[in-house]
Amino acid sequence: MNRWLTRRWPAPHWPSVRGRGRTDAGPLLLTAAVIAAVALLAGAVPALLGAAADDAVQDTVRRAGPDANVLVHANWERDDGPTGGRVRMPRLAKEIDSFRTRAENALGPELDAALLPPVAVVNGPILTITDGSVPRTFQFTYLAGDLGGPAVTWIAGNPPGAAVADDYVETPYDGPPWPVQVGLSEVDSAALHLGPGDRIPVTDGQGRSPNVRISGIYRPADSADPAWRLAPSLLRPVPGADGVGTTRFGGLLSRESLPDARLAVDEDQLRRTVHFAPVPDALTWDDTAALAGKVVKLKAASGSSIARDESLKWESQLDTALRDARARNSAVAAQASVLLTGVLTATVLVLLLAADLLVRRRTPALSAARHRGAALPGLGAELVLESTVVSLSAAAVGLALARAAAPGVSWTWAVPVVLAGAVAGPAFGTLAAARASRDRRQPANRAARRWIRATGQLRRAAVEAAVLIAAVAAFVTLHQRGLLSVASDGDTGELTGDLVLPISALALGALVGALVLLRLLPLGARFALRGALRSRRPLAVFGASQAATTAGRALPLLVLVSTTALASFALILGATVTRGLADGAWSTVGADARLDVGAEAATPALAERIAAAPGVGQVVVAQVTDSARLSTESGLLTPRLVIVDAAAFQRLLATTPLPDAPALARLTAPGPGGVPALVRSGDGKLPTGTRLQLPRERAPAIGLTVVGTAPSVGGADDVVIVDAAALADAGLPAVPNTVWVTGPGAARAVANTGVPADVVLRTDVLRAQRAAPLTTGLLRLAWTAAAVLLALGLLGLALAAASGAAQRWQTLTRLRTLGLRPRDARWVAAGELLPPVVVVAVCGPLLGALLARLTLGPLDLRLLTGQAVDPAAVLPWWLLGLLGVALIAAAATVVPVESALRRRDRLSEVLRAGE
Repeated sequence: MNRWLTRRWPAPHWPSVRGRGRTDAGPLLLTAAVIAAVALLAGAVPALLGAAADDAVQDTVRRAGPDANVLVHANWERDDGPTGGRVRMPRLAKEIDSFRTRAENALGPELDAALLPPVAVVNGPILTITDGSVPRTFQFTYLAGDLGGPAVTWIAGNPPGAAVADDYVETPYDGPPWPVQVGLSEVDSAALHLGPGDRIPVTDGQGRSPNVRISGIYRPADSADPAWRLAPSLLRPVPGADGVGTTRFGGLLSRESLPDARLAVDEDQLRRTVHFAPVPDALTWDDTAALAGKVVKLKAASGSSIARDESLKWESQLDTALRDARARNSAVAAQASVLLTGVLTATVLVLLLAADLLVRRRTPALSAARHRGAALPGLGAELVLESTVVSLSAAAVGLALARAAAPGVSWTWAVPVVLAGAVAGPAFGTLAAARASRDRRQPANRAARRWIRATGQLRRAAVEAAVLIAAVAAFVTLHQRGLLSVASDGDTGELTGDLVLPISALALGALVGALVLLRLLPLGARFALRGALRSRRPLAVFGASQAATTAGRALPLLVLVSTTALASFALILGATVTRGLADGAWSTVGADARLDVGAEAATPALAERIAAAPGVGQVVVAQVTDSARLSTESGLLTPRLVIVDAAAFQRLLATTPLPDAPALARLTAPGPGGVPALVRSGDGKLPTGTRLQLPRERAPAIGLTVVGTAPSVGGADDVVIVDAAALADAGLPAVPNTVWVTGPGAARAVANTGVPADVVLRTDVLRAQRAAPLTTGLLRLAWTAAAVLLALGLLGLALAAASGAAQRWQTLTRLRTLGLRPRDARWVAAGELLPPVVVVAVCGPLLGALLARLTLGPLDLRLLTGQAVDPAAVLPWWLLGLLGVALIAAAATVVPVESALRRRDRLSEVLRAGE
């Protein structure tokens, strides 16, 4: 113990350290540049993806709209009177204000900071408008926020007032309908042909006729007010809101008419709800888990839905929207981790190759120092000190640049590069110094030499087997568990223990492919040498001999194959995402343009007018109803119901990149059972032959029979497609509300229809998807990773050529003494350098394509592209070919550059080398 305490640690010989640094300043600066560049990339990418994740969460909540609101319901206090009737409550609006305040206090500080001030909504029952032949419904609604309801301008009549002037009124249960006044928007008034003072002809579910009168016609002061989103029928008619073929109209209640609205319907038919809309700008990626948990706890603590008390009953899809955003963010984080792991693996190999070149340059000096008595610990300490200073300084510069370019910096990903730069050079240098002073001689016994050779082969086989086993384990883990479930466990996006193995599958697969080529290349070189020996071309013999001698060098081939394969994978990933976004836009829109119109506007004349426009190919009208109510023997369904001309829809799909749907022909074929239908179910629980029921207002339900699988429509998971003619024969004519248009003139045609409609263009959807934060970040990372890997590959090629340049040109110069011309020497050098590069240029992209085939599936790219299934791998052959051409051109450039640099070498010095 005392000996260890008194032992002197090796002291660096500072003149030697400074001398080696000055002599090898070029390789050290090159190493520092590589470390700084990769540290910049590795430090900035996680921070940039974190900022993109925040933007993506906010964008997801904005797109969700009212579905992301936090809702709270509560029952009313009973209005039973002392004489057996119902009492009018004039202070009902104040009770709504108290209810809104009580709900706001129950949120908690975390949710309160992420939500807008609440808006109370009181909805009446869905009433049926009896006037007219088209199914129409009516609902009166009261809106109230902290500052009252949304502002309106009364263009005719007056705001709704109280039906009676007395504060206390009790009406019998079986009395006449209690009158209630409502306001009507000017759009609804024009559609219903009703004005102030008119009674709206409506009936409830029991055939009674509530006394609903129009007090005035209003125009919203700001139709973009968020409160209107909670009751869009107060602005304009909403088709399909209450079932297939229906159109809902809305009436606005005031504080004065709200008590009358409760008496106008049954006691439990007036529902009160408080809506809390989220503030997208206040949401961040780090907050999503906590906020989703708070919403889940609120829903879990809700009162029972069957309880008749006034307890708060919470409801929200905000947690679902946040989970979807977290799923996409986790998928992109995993995809970025795979790319970064590949870049770091290639960088570590390049640093090992640079360290090998540096040690080759320093071997004479290290050997001389060792012969003069320098101890190995002392030499190792000097080399560690030098490499540590270079690596840490370069990493600090790279991370500082990353901090300046990004909103934050992550140092975790830079650790492997710094360790490789700090350890590789000292390890190689110490081994070189140890070999220089080793007194072990080559045994004369052939068996002993065979034993040494077999031991080396076993060690190499053990390393290769370890890499192979790790790669197999990584791919098995990747395919069995995927990356999404693993990545979503953490909130920070940093590396975790269960994430390391699956994201390393790509890099390990590239290493396995490189090791396979490393085994095959010497065999091919020796085969080529045997063929050259039988030829009469001495240059071919010399070149093949040189190639066979250097074919077994491991590091250069590992660098070239790994960088080329990983760069090819990055190019394939970028091309696949780009194509997937285009296909996702087709799936979302369904055509080049889509027109979402009202039930009254989607007439055959509109379709004919659009079809007659120049540049229009196909025009198909359909009735698309989201969350349509269908039933099966096992329960209720809410799929997207599409009622369309099956033949026209099939022709439309045939002229677009969307998948063909030959099953659409079955919708028009006669068969037993109900109306034929195609069904697409997310859980796959509706096989062919399943019977469905489509309910109707005041009519028996229509039976549907599943005859096949429906194509995806608008990216919905659950879709039911029915032929319009078949459904009309069954008694339910379609009311089209969607027009799909294809052709180069589709955008101009739908823009000039002259009817109020929502126009959705495929180009706009594609542009929005490409501009999404996560999509932009991943594509930029993929192209950047490909460029960095290509640069590392070219650098590795230059380092590999430089490490063997001295020995190569020493051999060629000696051959010149036998009559070899300088031009012939260059051809021999090309014969040594080009064959392995050509093999890498061909096999590297193929290996990258194989890795993409094995890896892209578990990456869950569909979450990024908006498709129903993962996109198929797209191979950009021209980019992959350009990658191989760049390697071959760089290798061809090395030979004349080396020849020019070696032109001044003296023949006498070359001949005396090694004496």
